[in-house]
Amino acid sequence: MSRSQRSRSAYYFFVRDRLPVLQQRGLPVARVVDGFPHLTQEWALLTVEERMFYAEKAQKWNEKKSLQKAAKEMLNNPVPAGVTTEMYRVTSLLDASAISWMSDQAVLADTFYFLNVYSHGKLPSHCDQRFLPCEIGCVKYSLQEGIMADFHHFIDSEVPPRGYRYHCQAASDATHKIPISGFHLSRTCYPVVIRELLQFAQPARGAWPRFYCKSDDRFRISWCLERMASIAGVDSPLELLTVEDLVIKLYQKKYHKEPSKTWVSRELDVVLWDFSSNTRCEWHEENDILCCALASCKKIAYCISKSLAGVYGVSLTAAHLPPKDCVSNGNTNLRRVILDAGRFQESKARGSGSDRRIHSPSGVQELVPSSCDSPCDVKSFPFGTSTIRGRGITRWLESTPALSKSFSN
Repeated sequence: MSRSQRSRSAYYFFVRDRLPVLQQRGLPVARVVDGFPHLTQEWALLTVEERMFYAEKAQKWNEKKSLQKAAKEMLNNPVPAGVTTEMYRVTSLLDASAISWMSDQAVLADTFYFLNVYSHGKLPSHCDQRFLPCEIGCVKYSLQEGIMADFHHFIDSEVPPRGYRYHCQAASDATHKIPISGFHLSRTCYPVVIRELLQFAQPARGAWPRFYCKSDDRFRISWCLERMASIAGVDSPLELLTVEDLVIKLYQKKYHKEPSKTWVSRELDVVLWDFSSNTRCEWHEENDILCCALASCKKIAYCISKSLAGVYGVSLTAAHLPPKDCVSNGNTNLRRVILDAGRFQESKARGSGSDRRIHSPSGVQELVPSSCDSPCDVKSFPFGTSTIRGRGITRWLESTPALSKSFSN
C-alpha cells in the first residue's frame, strides 16, 4: 500500500504544521516523514487539548479517505445505463407548476417517489455540518398500483462536530432514537446510499423520476442529499419537489380548483397509520418507535390513496393502504384514547366483554395519539367524513353535544 493511502496519525499533522519551522532552522526536511525524529520532544510537551486538535484532524482525514475509496469502488460498479448524475441536473430544473397530465389515465400511470432523510438533530448555521444523515427511506408509488417498492438504509453518518455530540444524541433520542455510536445494525456509507438510490429510482421509458417530500423537511433532505452526493463524487444534488404541491395539482386536475396549501399540509399530518403493520422499518417496529424515515414516506402514499384513489376511480388494495388496517365496516386496528377510564370500565362490565370503541360523529373513526412529539394530543382523522378540526378533547366534545352532556353528568 502506498504511503498516500495509509491512515495518518495526529503526530503526522503536528509535524506537517511545524515543517516550515524546521526548514527555517536549516534542517534537511523535504517531506513530513523527515521531520518525525526532530519533534518528539515538542509533541510530548503539548497539552491534552492541543493533542485532541490534531487527533480530530487525523480522524477527519482518514474518514474522508475511506469515503473516497468507497466512491472509487462505486465507479468500478457503475450505475445502470440511463441513470447518471445528469439526472440530478435535469430534475433540479423541474418545478411543481410544470407538472401536468394530459388525461386521468396519465395521472394513474405516473410514478412518484416519496423521500425522507433523518438526521442526528440540526446543528447551528455556523457549523459546516448542518445535519448528520442517519436514515433514509423512499417509496415508489402510483395511484393505479399503490406502493410498488420501497428503499431503506441506516446511514453511517459523520462524527458530530466537537462539543455537539450530546446535542445530536438528545435530538435523536427525542425522535427516531437511532444512536450515534454503538448501533448493532449495519450502516451504509454515503456513496453506496447515493448509488443504490439511483438504482432504485432508475428512469422508465426515458422519463426522469420525480422525488417529493414535505415542505417542512425539504431543506434538511436537500442538504443531506447534497452532502452525500458531494462525497460520492456526484456533480449536483437532487432538487426535491414538495408533496403539498403534488396533491394540489392532483386535486386541480380533477376539480379544476386548488385547495389551500394549509389544508393540504394538515391532511398530510396524519396519525392514523402510526401503529399500522408493514409501515415502519423492522428496527423501529420492534422497538415501537414512531419516527421512521420509511414510515413517513409510506404514510404520504396512504394519505394520497385514501383521499384521491376513489376520486380517480381506483379500488383500494393492500398496496394502497396497510392490509390489516384498512377501514372496513367500522373496524380498525388502532390504539385508542380512553377519555374516562371509570366510565369505560363500567360500560365494559355491562357489555358483552368486548372492547367498545370511542367513535367520532361519523361512527367509523377512532381517536388515536398524535405523533411522537406530543403524545397527549388528540387529532381527528383526515380524509374521513368527520368535520372535527384542531386539537384537544374540549373541542371534540363541543362538536358532540350528547356526549359532552353525558360527561358533565
